[in-house]
Amino acid sequence: MGVERRYALASAALGRNAVPPQADAEERPALRAVAGEVRDISPHLITVENPEGVEERLVIAPWATAWHGRPVVPSDLPIGTRVVIRALESGRVADRIWGDITRITGVILSNGKEGRNRTIELHCGPHRGRRTVVIPYAASGRISVRHPKLEPGYLFDAIGTRVEGVTVAHLPATSQPAYRATAVPPPPHGYGGVQSRISGAASWSDAFDEGESGAAYPMLERADSECEDAGISCTGLPYLALGSMLYVGNVCEGRASVLPIVACGCMAGRFCDRCLQCGTSPRGRIVELSPASFVTLGGDLVKGCFNARVGLG
Repeated sequence: MGVERRYALASAALGRNAVPPQADAEERPALRAVAGEVRDISPHLITVENPEGVEERLVIAPWATAWHGRPVVPSDLPIGTRVVIRALESGRVADRIWGDITRITGVILSNGKEGRNRTIELHCGPHRGRRTVVIPYAASGRISVRHPKLEPGYLFDAIGTRVEGVTVAHLPATSQPAYRATAVPPPPHGYGGVQSRISGAASWSDAFDEGESGAAYPMLERADSECEDAGISCTGLPYLALGSMLYVGNVCEGRASVLPIVACGCMAGRFCDRCLQCGTSPRGRIVELSPASFVTLGGDLVKGCFNARVGLG
C-alpha cells in the first residue's frame, strides 16, 4: 500500500484533514534541493539532468562551495557527477554542491586489507543489504580515531563517494558506539504524559530514491514495516506506521517540514549517539532523512546530522 493511500485511510478513520499538514507557520521556509547528473558546468553556471530526464540550469553563487571526496572548486566537478545541490530560496542559485556523495551505515561483517587500503563488508539492514567499502590509506587515520573497533559486530558510519559502483569512505560520520550492534541501550523510563515534540539527532541516508522527499523512522511495528529489526531505539519514541506524517524541525537552523515516513529506520535506531552541530543533542537518532529532505531543512551532508525535534504531523 502506498504512502499516500495509507495517509488517506488514516485520515478518514481518525477524522483528520486528508491534505498533509504543513510545518508551523513561524518556522523559516525550507530551502530547495536539486538532485541529478552534471551535464555542463562553468565557474558561473551548472546544468543538471534530474531523474525524470529534465535539465535544469542554476547560477553558481560567488560564495558557493563544493565537495567531491574533499572540498573542491565547483567548476572542477567532472561532467557526469551525481550531485545534490542546495539552492537558495529563489530556487535558481546554487549555494552548496555535493558530488557523488554517499553514506555508509551498517554493522561490520568482515575486515580485510588490499595493499595499503582496508576493505570492510557491512550489513546495512534487511532493506539495504550488504555493501563493500574501501577505506583508502589516506583516510584510515581519520576514520580509525573515531572508529577504533573495525571488528565484526560493531557499528560503522562514514561519509564517502560512490563512483562506478565503488564505495570509498573519506570521513567518519560519527564516533563509533562502544557497544555491539546487538546491545543497544534501552530507552529511559517515561515519567508520565506524552511529549508533543521529542528531541534527538537527525541523520541522512542514500537508501532513498534520487531526489525523493521522506523519512525513515526507527519505531515502526514489525508487521507493518515487514522488518524484524524494527522497533529498536535508545530514545523513548512512540510507535508509528508507514505513511504517517512526521514533523521534523532543525533546531540549529530554525527550519521545519512535515514529511511522510516512507521507510524503516532500523539501522539508525541502533545508534545512541549525539549530534554536536549546534550544542549537544540528546542521545539517539530519532529520524533518518533522504538527502533532499536533509538539505532542504538546512543540513550539511558532509557533517551528517543536525539537532532535531520530531512529532506527529
